[in-house]
Amino acid sequence: MRFETPEGSREFAINRLIVAGWTGRDEAAVRHHIEELAEIGVAPPSTVPLFYRVSTGLLTRDRRVQVLGGATSGEVEPFLIKQSGRLWLGLASDHTDRELEAVSVAASKQACAKPVADTLWAWDEVADRADELRLTCEIDEKGSSTLYQKGTLAAIRPLADLIEGAGMVDGDAMLCGTLTAIGGVRPAAAYRMALEDPERGQRIELRYKVDLLPVVA
Repeated sequence: MRFETPEGSREFAINRLIVAGWTGRDEAAVRHHIEELAEIGVAPPSTVPLFYRVSTGLLTRDRRVQVLGGATSGEVEPFLIKQSGRLWLGLASDHTDRELEAVSVAASKQACAKPVADTLWAWDEVADRADELRLTCEIDEKGSSTLYQKGTLAAIRPLADLIEGAGMVDGDAMLCGTLTAIGGVRPAAAYRMALEDPERGQRIELRYKVDLLPVVA
């Protein structure tokens, strides 16, 4: 995939795509969430955090994604790529099938496209203040825009720890976890996401709409 970087447009070969789950930094809150999900039949993770493998073909620049049925939703997430020994930071959405999640979290991650922004920052330029970077997500629901997620990367396990835990090598890309959804996880017709660096006054944006495919039997 081709991305815009501070050094110009560059091509990145992505050989392995990872979705990091259960990455909240508040371990008590993570345990509570695991217990809540267990009550509705979602199996607990084998380890925390857990690194799911999904198809690299799920990464998309399309600004309309097609999903089966009305039980999917997106999540704003920091996005990392490693190439030629260097790490790059961007923005993506872990769009997930929530009904399938009750059967298999791994399968739910594989079921939907993963929209990704077209811009990357050099990780070494922001690594020392990564916790200060801000994530936001607004959604369209019931004809109006609603704030869905907002916070800093301080709510997520340090990305350096996730990089090490996933064993990232050249050609790897990883979605690194998300923030709590304001008002609860739910479907939406469109998403507007951003990663902001307040120190530099820079911003990466990602927008996409969702088209529902009918479920037929």
